[in-house]
Amino acid sequence: MSDKFREIYSKSIKDPENFWREASENIFWFKKPSKILNKSNPPFYKWYEDGVTNTCYNALDLHIDQGKGNKNALIYDSPITGDKSKFTYEELKSKVSKFAGALVDLGVKKGDRVIIYMPMIPEAVVAMLGCARIGAIHSVVFGGFASNELASRIDDSKAKILVTASCGFEPGRTVEYKPLVDEAIKLANHKVSKMILFQRKGHEVKLNAPREISWDEAHSNAKNTDCVEMNSNEFAYILYTSGTTGTPKGIVRDIGGHIVALKWTMKNIYNINEDDIWWSASDIGWIVGHSYIVYAPLFKGCTTVLFEGKPVGTPDAGAFWKIISDYNVKSLFTAPTAFRAIKKEDPDGKFFSKYDLSKFESLFLAGERADPDTIKWAENLLNVPVIDHWWQTETSWAISSNCTGIEMMKTKYGSACKAVPGYDVKIIKSDQTLAKPNEMGDIVVKLPLPPGTFPTLWNADQRYKENYMSNYDGYYQTYDAGHIDEDGYIWIMSRTDDIINVAGHRLSTGAIEEVLSEHQSVAECAVLGIADKLKGQLPIGLIVLKAGVDKDNETISKECIQMVRDKIGPVAAFKVAIVIKRLPKTRSGKILRGTIRKIADNVEYKMPPTIDDPAILDEIKQDLIENKILNNG
Repeated sequence: MSDKFREIYSKSIKDPENFWREASENIFWFKKPSKILNKSNPPFYKWYEDGVTNTCYNALDLHIDQGKGNKNALIYDSPITGDKSKFTYEELKSKVSKFAGALVDLGVKKGDRVIIYMPMIPEAVVAMLGCARIGAIHSVVFGGFASNELASRIDDSKAKILVTASCGFEPGRTVEYKPLVDEAIKLANHKVSKMILFQRKGHEVKLNAPREISWDEAHSNAKNTDCVEMNSNEFAYILYTSGTTGTPKGIVRDIGGHIVALKWTMKNIYNINEDDIWWSASDIGWIVGHSYIVYAPLFKGCTTVLFEGKPVGTPDAGAFWKIISDYNVKSLFTAPTAFRAIKKEDPDGKFFSKYDLSKFESLFLAGERADPDTIKWAENLLNVPVIDHWWQTETSWAISSNCTGIEMMKTKYGSACKAVPGYDVKIIKSDQTLAKPNEMGDIVVKLPLPPGTFPTLWNADQRYKENYMSNYDGYYQTYDAGHIDEDGYIWIMSRTDDIINVAGHRLSTGAIEEVLSEHQSVAECAVLGIADKLKGQLPIGLIVLKAGVDKDNETISKECIQMVRDKIGPVAAFKVAIVIKRLPKTRSGKILRGTIRKIADNVEYKMPPTIDDPAILDEIKQDLIENKILNNG
C-alpha cells in the first residue's frame, strides 16, 4: 500500500483546520469564512463560523453558473407505477425556485420549520431543496410513519407547514397518507398553519380548504425565488431519530459544514465524478436518503437516481440490476439487508445474467453490519469491489470506509475498513482505559467531530451533551461496540446494548451472527441475549433460510450450533438456533433485536414506530413459545 491515504488521513487529524479549509475552497460561498473552527465552548464546536452560503445554490445554481444546466441532475424510476422521468439541473432549479416561491406566499420565512411527509417522488426532492433555497428548516418524516410519531415531530419542531402526498406505494399495497396526517394533526398540540398535498394520479383525495391546498394550487401564483444568504452555522434540517425517553431526538445539520463534508465525500470515499451516474437505494426519510440521494450527489454535480421500489417484489429480485443496467449506474449504495433479500430470493443470481452491468464499478453497504457471507456472495455475483462502511444519522457521512477515491485498500471481511479522514476513532474499555489492538470496547471519536456532523440536538443542548459527550471525556460516544486491529481496521460488532454477558464473558452478537451467516442454507440471521438465572444471559439465534432449501430445519439448527461451538467455543453457551420465516425490521432494514429480546424475556415492550410489518412480532412470539424460549429464566 502506498502512503497516499496515510498522508491525507494524518493531515486531517494533526491539522484539521487547514485540512477542512482546503476542502471548503471547493464549494460556493457568498462570503468565505475567515474562521475555520471555533473550539471555545466544547462540545459545541463551530465550523466556518463567519461563512455565508446556501445549500440549494451549491446543489443547483452553481452547476448552472458553470455551464452544466443541461446535464441530468435527477433520474426518477418507479417500477410500481411505471413512471419514469429525468430532470436537468436547469429543470430541477426551475421547479425548486417555483416551490420556494409557493412557500414564501404561504408565509414561510428563513428559520421556519417545514415537515415533509412524502413518498419517493421528485416532488419530495423539490420540497427539500425549496426549503433550503429560502432558508427554511425541513424535517423529513418517513412517508407512512405512524400518526403519533408524526405528531411528536410536529410538536417538537413547531412546524409552520406540512407537505405531503395523497399516498405512497409498497409492493402489493397502497399506503393512504391523508388519514395518517389527519390523525397526526389531531394528536399534535402544535397546529400547522397549512398543508400542501400532492395528488397522485388515480389516488386523489378531498382537501379541506382553506388550510389544506393542493400542490398545484400552491404553485398557482408562485414566482421563481432566489437563494437566501445563510450563515454557515444556521441549520439546514432536523432529522428525528427515536429516543430512549420516548421523545424523539432532533439531529440538526449546520449548513456550511454539511456542504463541505458531503461534497468532499463523493470523490474521496465513493470515487464519483461530475459525469457519473450515482444511485443510493434508500429513502429520503432516512439519513442515507438525505445525504446520498439528494444532497451529496447534487453538491458534486453528478446525476442521482430516485427509485420508488424495493430490491425484491417490484417486480422481482432483478430490480436492482435493471436500474443499474438501464441508467449505466457507476456505483450503488444500499443496506446489507437489501442484498440479503436478493440473495434469499435468487441465491444463484439467475436474474443478474439478464442485464448488462458493464459500467458498474462498486457497491457500498451501510446501515447495519454486512456479514462476510453476504459480501462474498455479492462480490462473486457482481465481480466488483463490495465495500462495507460505517456511519450514523448523527454524523451524516461515513466514519470508516475504504476511501476508493483516495486509495483502494484490501478488504478484510467483517470489517468496515479504516477511519475516514476527519475521524479520530478509538476503542475505550469499561474501565475507561484505551483498548489495545483487537481488544473489545466502546467505539468513540475524539472531539471535535469533523464538519457535516451534528453540532447539537434541536432545542436540546443539554441532552446532546449528556447523551453523547459525557460518558467519555473529550469523546463522542457512538454507542457501537467493537475493536480496531493491528492494521487500523475497525470492526463494528454490535450496538453497545447488543454486547451480551454470558457467565462473566462479554460476547458480541455480531461475532456469532458472522458464523451463522456462513452456513450455506442461511439467508440472514439475528442473535440476541435472553435472560438466564444461572449465566445472566444466553445467546439464541434466529435464522431465515434461502429460497429452495430442502434440508430439514432441525438438521440446519444442529449444524449452526456446532459451527458456533467450533469457531467461538463452548464459552458462548450457544445451544438454540430457531428457523423462522422472517425477521422483524425497521423500514430502513435494521433488525429489531431489542424488541425480540423483550418478547423473549416476556417483558413489556412498545411497538416500534419504524417497524416494517407489526404482524411479524406475533409470528416471532409464537416461534419462541413453540421452542420453549419465552420467559426463559
